[in-house]
Amino acid sequence: MTDANDNHARRWHVRGRVQGVFFRASTRDQARRRGLTGHARNQPDGSVEVLAVGPRVALDELEEWLAEGPGGARVDAVEADEIALPDPPPAGFTTG
Repeated sequence: MTDANDNHARRWHVRGRVQGVFFRASTRDQARRRGLTGHARNQPDGSVEVLAVGPRVALDELEEWLAEGPGGARVDAVEADEIALPDPPPAGFTTG
């Protein structure tokens, strides 16, 4: 049986006006507040890929935030995928 505090991993692709509006830095701050590790990276197609590892409730909270993003961003779509835990798990939350 799994516990709500067990670590899970989720990857999102966030589309819209999400590059050049502090989306990655804001995502990093939101993830760190929730104790998540992972990354937020710009993609060549103009989207941002976010990968996060942590408790399911924290991932759900981050997903809600990603749907809105920071001021100045316009989020058109958020695609989410549950993924296997990375081995090794990420240390900290980075932008790139």
